[in-house]
Amino acid sequence: MTRALIVLTSHSRLGDTGLSTGFHAGEAAEPWATFRRAGLDVDVASVAGGRPTVDGHDESDTDQREFFATVDLDALPAAAGLDPSSYDVVFFAGGHGTMWDFPGNAALQRLAAGVYERGGVVAAVCHGPAALVGLSLSDGTHLVAGKRVAAFTNEEEAAAGRTDVVPFLLADALVEHGATHVPGPMWTEQVVVDGRLVTGQNPQSARGAAEQVVKIVS
Repeated sequence: MTRALIVLTSHSRLGDTGLSTGFHAGEAAEPWATFRRAGLDVDVASVAGGRPTVDGHDESDTDQREFFATVDLDALPAAAGLDPSSYDVVFFAGGHGTMWDFPGNAALQRLAAGVYERGGVVAAVCHGPAALVGLSLSDGTHLVAGKRVAAFTNEEEAAAGRTDVVPFLLADALVEHGATHVPGPMWTEQVVVDGRLVTGQNPQSARGAAEQVVKIVS
């Protein structure tokens, strides 16, 4: 059976604002539900292990209700303890927390590079592509170098009032690592597939990104 891993941020503080942040509920629940409906075996992990803080939870959403009723967030394994050879897909869910604990994280880089170099799929949505910042393959090249990607845009960050809160602008950082950022209109679905790299721009792109992953592994 094809196995997918969804990785969630463990970071809970929105910079120096005094506000909380975390993973975006829909960006985890929609891929989780999409993968399960397609027959994939799905695991969920967090960076530090255990329960991460949730942002954007919509209790009226069917996929989110099923996700939170099924996944034991208190028992999530830490990413560092997982074997990339066990997975065909690694999917980095977004949420502003990812901007602090995804980039440069050795465990996440080991997982993503390991899955990708075994012929698997690396996917991310919204701020989830922060995991791709600084991610190098075994030959020393950046995974995103020369690839087309989608990610939360500078315009969306400004509209969210977070430009001066986040530690860097995600789209700019991906471009600095050799990617071509392909933005769509704000708050509309935008999914970019470049080989076995699948990225989505915003929460509206979570389900579409997961569907593209399913097409690749089917």
